[in-house]
Amino acid sequence: MSERARRIIALLLAVGISAFVLVYREDLARLAAYGYPGIFLICLLSSATVVLPVPGLALVFAAGAGFNPWLIGLAAGIGAGLGEITGYLVGYSGRGAVENRQSYSRVRRWMERYGVWVVFAMAAVPNPVFDMAGITAGIMRIPVGLFLLAAVAGNVLKATAVALAGAGAAELISPLIRSWLGR
Repeated sequence: MSERARRIIALLLAVGISAFVLVYREDLARLAAYGYPGIFLICLLSSATVVLPVPGLALVFAAGAGFNPWLIGLAAGIGAGLGEITGYLVGYSGRGAVENRQSYSRVRRWMERYGVWVVFAMAAVPNPVFDMAGITAGIMRIPVGLFLLAAVAGNVLKATAVALAGAGAAELISPLIRSWLGR
């Protein structure tokens, strides 16, 4: 298969996944009822959208209160990290859409200097522009396995912190709710 064909397929796949998630986002929220596998799928699909964010961290926060927050962080982080492959595929398909953006130039300079650590750092914090890191990694042809390792590790760290915060918030708020309800 030619390089051009691979680029076109990568771009179409990324656009198709993003469109699917946006169209079915309400239905996908019901997956939370399936526990850890549901959280994994929701985070995978919410991270698979490129440029148009679908919030998954709010669900991770809430799930941290009802499930083991460490396992929620692991399931959500792995799902989110794997979902980031769509941004990588967009970058792999070519840089025409981003090469004139200042954010692309900045992220590219960081990656030239610090490598895949930029992917890890950007994945480890709530960051609405993480897609630029994935796109840049694809453009720079960072090995996909290395990209996924950094994206998954950073997302696990972030999701675990959010789930633990949700669990902590539930512990703080629970006594207040009980007192209001007279229990």
